[in-house]
Amino acid sequence: MPADLRACRVLVTPTSYARHDPRLKSELAAAVGEVIYNPTTRPLTSAELRALLPGCHGFIAGLDTIDRAALEAADCLQVIARYGVGVEKVDLDAAREKGIRVTNTPGANSTSVAELTMGLLIALARQLPTAAQATKAGEWPRLAGVTLEGKTVGLLGLGSIGKQVARRLRAFDCAVTAYDPIPDETFAREHGVELLPQAEVVRRADFLSLHLPVLPETRCLINTGLLAQMKPGCFLINTSRGELV
Repeated sequence: MPADLRACRVLVTPTSYARHDPRLKSELAAAVGEVIYNPTTRPLTSAELRALLPGCHGFIAGLDTIDRAALEAADCLQVIARYGVGVEKVDLDAAREKGIRVTNTPGANSTSVAELTMGLLIALARQLPTAAQATKAGEWPRLAGVTLEGKTVGLLGLGSIGKQVARRLRAFDCAVTAYDPIPDETFAREHGVELLPQAEVVRRADFLSLHLPVLPETRCLINTGLLAQMKPGCFLINTSRGELV
């Protein structure tokens, strides 16, 4: 990175960047020499990145395809800062070989995703999408929902987002079980979360919620075999990544 940040060129591709805080753009523009923004309204392909990365010293990245082919065109890139948590779209080996540091922002959207998870839990339990669709069609159905009270909610992943979900579930008088490869036993004890092996969390759950990163061992985690372990009628919520299913 040039000693004078005013000599830096930065590529910014997240489609939500500065959407709710315009200061992000003005402050970045004041700090560096040039900012290049995503010319589309979607994540960029590898080929599109190849055309934009030459001459860039920094890259604030969204869900673009940052593979080896794209990084080959990065002639002076020193940092890829993921505007989010997951780094599965980044070829970490290729970045390491070129001396490019890769960072992310863990916890930045934990509250928002946890609230979305709770919204989906309630929507499924009370059949809100079905009721809304039928009402718009001129019907007035009487649908039988289920309560969250007394139900077992299984969390696969008890990281930043999983913990926020667990905190909120306490208010609904749910039994919360969780599996995490590196469990926070202190948090679980303080918040009434029962830590169990993954298979047991899946077997017990009335609602199963996914909060895991995409890794080789989690990709396609939800498959025919795992679905067969779930209770009949169990609800599945995925606010992590589609590649888990």
